[in-house]
Amino acid sequence: MSVPKPIRRIAIVGTGVIGASWAAYYLARGFNVVATDPAPNAQAGLRRYVDDAWSTLTRAGLSPGASREHLSFTPDMAAALSQADFVQENAPERPEFKIKLFAEMDAATPPDSILASSSSGITMDVIQSACKRPERCVIGHPFNPPHVIPLVEVVGGAKTSDTTIERAMAFYASIGKKPIRLHKALTGHVANRLQAALYKEVLYLVQQGVLSVADADIAVCYGPGLRWGVMGPSLQWHVGGGAGGIGHFMEHLMGPLAGMMQALGTPEVTTELKQRVADAVLQEADGRPVEQLAREENEVLVGLLALRAQSGR
Repeated sequence: MSVPKPIRRIAIVGTGVIGASWAAYYLARGFNVVATDPAPNAQAGLRRYVDDAWSTLTRAGLSPGASREHLSFTPDMAAALSQADFVQENAPERPEFKIKLFAEMDAATPPDSILASSSSGITMDVIQSACKRPERCVIGHPFNPPHVIPLVEVVGGAKTSDTTIERAMAFYASIGKKPIRLHKALTGHVANRLQAALYKEVLYLVQQGVLSVADADIAVCYGPGLRWGVMGPSLQWHVGGGAGGIGHFMEHLMGPLAGMMQALGTPEVTTELKQRVADAVLQEADGRPVEQLAREENEVLVGLLALRAQSGR
């Protein structure tokens, strides 16, 4: 059995916010990164993003050999991909565009390289449909921003080989990510669906006058949100079951919880509700621009991840 070639050179296709964040992370992990994007001023925007992210990455811990000097850029995608071991694509979410782009990537990349898409809404079945080597194409969907949040959702298409999925899972894990394998393709993958499920109830409660937008944020942030940063909901129920653990929970507490699930509501997402939430969020932000809020969030997240690492989790 042939041994997969080592991954040393990463190609980034598309250098918007997600692509730039991926580029910064791969540089911090010591890789040589070549980026490509046809947009005017794409290189300047990419390098600015990497420079801004570098202090956060330095605080989180750089791998040996990490350097911003290992970033190169070319608008010529074929040249960028010609020697790539792993490609992380981050182009616009338009099916026909992605199909054509992946066919071009497939033709330009060494045949034993992996082609990963950050796509959040288009399945790999669609994306790989015009590729000559569809078996090496896989979704590697990050949680934003990729240079801070460890989660990567990995899912193949009908023609993706198990070997490709296993290689992608192993690669992401080797660079400090927390990859999860999805065995079925779903719109929005998993994490965004979980977010949508929670926010559906938040909007319902706000619309029903149960609480304000700000108090809903507090309820999540200072309640279950704190716990979810330590362990997931199912393991939390195991702890919540006391000495009997998850068995006690399923036997004695799942019934009431299931009843509560039946009572969850569906909001009517009206223009009035959207404006009500938008006005409340701006008030909650208290004049802080989005960039400042993102920096503050990233600082706390890096600290939380450092505490998790110290505890061995």
